[in-house]
Amino acid sequence: MISKELAKKIRKIQIYTSKAVNDVLAGEYESVFKGRGMQFDEVREYQPGDEIRTIDWNVTARTGHPYVKQYVEERELTVVFLVDLSASGSFGSSEKTKNEIAAEFCALLAFSAIKNNDKVGLIAFTDRIELFIPPKKGVSHVLRLIRELLCFTPQGTRTDIGSALDYLGRVIHKRGVVFLVSDFIAPDFKKPLRVLSKRHDLIAVSVSDPREIILPDVGLIELEDAETGQLVLIDTGSQKIRENYSRLARERQESIRENFRANSVDHIKLLTDHDYLLDLIHFFKRRERRRH
Repeated sequence: MISKELAKKIRKIQIYTSKAVNDVLAGEYESVFKGRGMQFDEVREYQPGDEIRTIDWNVTARTGHPYVKQYVEERELTVVFLVDLSASGSFGSSEKTKNEIAAEFCALLAFSAIKNNDKVGLIAFTDRIELFIPPKKGVSHVLRLIRELLCFTPQGTRTDIGSALDYLGRVIHKRGVVFLVSDFIAPDFKKPLRVLSKRHDLIAVSVSDPREIILPDVGLIELEDAETGQLVLIDTGSQKIRENYSRLARERQESIRENFRANSVDHIKLLTDHDYLLDLIHFFKRRERRRH
């Protein structure tokens, strides 16, 4: 049994995302993701003009007549959300935390997916696999995913993206669209990212908070690393300290972006104080332009 507050929150997300899917994203999702692959349909007799490379040599040998393979566009996609629920996601200096933004963003895409008759699955992770919900269709299934993202209590606090990518590779065999959602404050994961990006249409979604990039001038403050519990005292009144903080944050983000670029992984950047719907629309537009 879920609380009235959580039920109200899920209902609010459902109303907002459904409206966005119908009014703003109608057609965008389908035009960007559909037709990304071809699947075998049948064989037929060779006709003049058919490409030699489409000949099915086994059938041709058995029948004594040339046959070619025919393919059709894949009509059903599998969409998987690989979501980081480590402790750093509970931070947010605006109205919502990084985890809440991640949950709403996944809900928006999940409703777009089921509207197009696609399957949707979820893998939630920290420094271990916390939850795996295999891909299925239907509104009730998507509502379960949203509920888990909003109220699931993970056992771990730290982040291991590499292990999560490895796990996905073992349980999702058919090529699908994978959204890797995290703040990417994590140890190196270049190798598993490279491997998985060759098997799936992998899209990285980074969720950040403005305070992770810019420190306000509020004097002496104590900061705690949510994943390790380590405390550090910082004098934010020092311009030099604030500049170093921002420089290190930007260098870390640039390193992550370079990792995505090197592996041809698309990247969507979300901020807790920014409308993620606009970020998703911009992503769809960029991807659509690339296809033409």
